[in-house]
Amino acid sequence: MGFVEAMAMATASATLALLLGAAWVTLSCYLLTPMRIRRAMAAQGVHGPPPRPLVGNLREVSALVAEATAGDMPSLSHDIVGRLMPHYVLWSRTYGKLFVYWYGSEPRLCLTDTGMIKEFLSSKYAHATGKSWLQRQGTKHFIGRGLLMANGARWSHQRHVVAPAFMPDKLKGRVGHMVECTKQTMVSLRDAAARGRGEVEIGAHMTRLAGDIISRTEFDTSYETGKRIFHLLEDLQRLTARSGRYLWIPGSQYFPSKYRREIGRLNGELECVVMESIRRSGEIADEGRTTSTYGRGLLAMLLAEMEKKKEKAGSTADDGKFSYDTRLVIDECKTFFFAGHETSALLLTWTLMLLATHPEWQDKARAEVATVCGDQPPSADHLPKLTVLQMIIHETLRLYPPATLLPRMAFEDMTLGEGRLRLPRGLSVWIPVLAIHHDEFIWGADAHEFRPERFAPGARRGSSSSGAARFLPFAAGPRNCVGQTYALFEAKVVLAMLLAEFRFAISDDYRHAPVNVLTLRPKHGVPVHLRPLRP
Repeated sequence: MGFVEAMAMATASATLALLLGAAWVTLSCYLLTPMRIRRAMAAQGVHGPPPRPLVGNLREVSALVAEATAGDMPSLSHDIVGRLMPHYVLWSRTYGKLFVYWYGSEPRLCLTDTGMIKEFLSSKYAHATGKSWLQRQGTKHFIGRGLLMANGARWSHQRHVVAPAFMPDKLKGRVGHMVECTKQTMVSLRDAAARGRGEVEIGAHMTRLAGDIISRTEFDTSYETGKRIFHLLEDLQRLTARSGRYLWIPGSQYFPSKYRREIGRLNGELECVVMESIRRSGEIADEGRTTSTYGRGLLAMLLAEMEKKKEKAGSTADDGKFSYDTRLVIDECKTFFFAGHETSALLLTWTLMLLATHPEWQDKARAEVATVCGDQPPSADHLPKLTVLQMIIHETLRLYPPATLLPRMAFEDMTLGEGRLRLPRGLSVWIPVLAIHHDEFIWGADAHEFRPERFAPGARRGSSSSGAARFLPFAAGPRNCVGQTYALFEAKVVLAMLLAEFRFAISDDYRHAPVNVLTLRPKHGVPVHLRPLRP
């Protein structure tokens, strides 16, 4: 046999092996694994709506949500589960609170038992659960391999690196920046109110303010510099929210399309802007600091970690296994620009909407701010004393959690509830945070009402046992939101300053229409009437 024939045979064999491997992976992913999981859950009496080949129950979910959110709500009611999760309402009534539905070929278990949720999210299963392939694939051009989408040992390392940036002792030093950013926003609000005869759309101002704060405190830049990043992230967020409708087709992630070209273009532009910020921080370090000191924010810690990798290069193969490189620093920046900006802006916007419609709680919070802070802006020492404000913030997070859904996949077989429920490997668990936060069994008959006193110190929150996971705006367990303390610090500072400066009431033009685009947001914004309290 000649050399050419041998090479041709080797190439053909390699191609055949690749095709057979791809066929086996596809068969396993789209048929064998789902069948195994379906049998395992059916054996425990857990059923759900019958899925269609490949698409599962996606069409039903899309149709139900489209119908429920087609118009605005007829009144300013906080009973929004049926609007945002109509499929949950329908299927939980039909199959019980424990049911399986199909997101394409991925089986998802709806889990609402708060005791089992606490166990599932605990350190016991921290490395045995994480983000599924579908989730990671759907967000790879949005936040990439950042902490939010990391699993296993890589997640542990990334969490270890970024967590110190959000420790309370570090955050105390950020309060001054938060105050200065809020002062600028108050000037803008006064100007906007003067132009609009006292009426402003508060959501846009809170979005800009949250962007300015995260830019200054964690990335050593300003909103003006970072606003291109936020605009690109917002565009990518909309496209990412649609990604699920494509991923259920085998190999669809490789198909060329106008949709994927647009995602690629936006992501490429976003990474160039982020890379410029990273390069600028590095140049500042080279000019005026030591190579290991880039500043005090999150970006500084990421760059310092990347510097460690360079110093360790060549020592041992294991040293750099989970170290940060430029690619991972970019993804982490995208993750925290999004998470630190979007969720904080929504928390502030929904809180102001609720205060604007409940003047009695607005007055209570304003009186507390005056007692604690006097005529001065809030300091780090003031924040723990603002208990009424904290009650209001927590009740807002209960009624309008930025993330309405908490998804996790089981990477190994496990049992919950002392053996009462067995989760087979490969099953995704869908924790409907919004539904749990509005559950009348947990919170009482007034679960859909704004009642901050639920979170008063020493108050009994709901009728479930104390060991249950009932309040999940930041998830729970080791994989909870690393920036939750940062978000609460920021919310208290901003709200305390706004309460001291303005009285606000909801506009007659406000249209109540919560929608879910990865996060829970007001579809038409939140117009309010502002009345300055000081000359």
